[in-house]
Amino acid sequence: MIVFIKLLLAHLLGDFTAQPNSWVVDKEAKKHKSIYLYLHIFLHGILAAVLVGEIQFLPYALLIAVSHGVIDLIKLHFQKNKTKRSWFVADQALHLLVLIGVVLLYKGETVHFLWLNNQFWILATGFLFITKPTSILIKTIISIWNPESQNSHNENSLSKAGNYIGILERLFVFCFILTGHFEAIGFLLAAKSIFRFGDLKEAKDRKLTEYVLIGTLISFGSAIATGLIVQVLLLQLL
Repeated sequence: MIVFIKLLLAHLLGDFTAQPNSWVVDKEAKKHKSIYLYLHIFLHGILAAVLVGEIQFLPYALLIAVSHGVIDLIKLHFQKNKTKRSWFVADQALHLLVLIGVVLLYKGETVHFLWLNNQFWILATGFLFITKPTSILIKTIISIWNPESQNSHNENSLSKAGNYIGILERLFVFCFILTGHFEAIGFLLAAKSIFRFGDLKEAKDRKLTEYVLIGTLISFGSAIATGLIVQVLLLQLL
């Protein structure tokens, strides 16, 4: 289980946190000719090897890197603008299946890095998942809708403010779950609804209201689910 958690953390770091949008754009444009594709593959192998921290895991780290590159190449060559969401889901599912397969094959013993015990790896993976990876996941899910309010003005909004607000609210919910303060989640949701009410009322756009509501519920739901899963995993280690 801990090996899988470490590999999942490596995957989240390599595929989301440590991969700039400029890399994604270049890969989609140049496909197998993009230098960033190979940097991306190399990064996944290095992260997997370092986080597991065992010499005998190196061949498996190489396997993860190569398989990741093959899966990404297939996605880059076959995805279209209309099928990006479907290919994103398929791509991530295949990567996870590879990680599960590697864990089942691997028989080595992992080494703890000083104070980095099993609890750390579980918490770090849950923490990272609800930041940029969940933002991308939510954006992918709701990309089927694109409501545009006639009264909305992008210049009145801070750059990427919505993305940062979503990450912060999920981190708060995650901490509330782990500390057992479930009532604080309701307070946070109510507070966000109050602040959002003015904008939605002014826009007078039902589609925009539904769009915001769906995104908010997915954001809170993913943070709650992640918090509960992490809590269960931590209890199993006791």
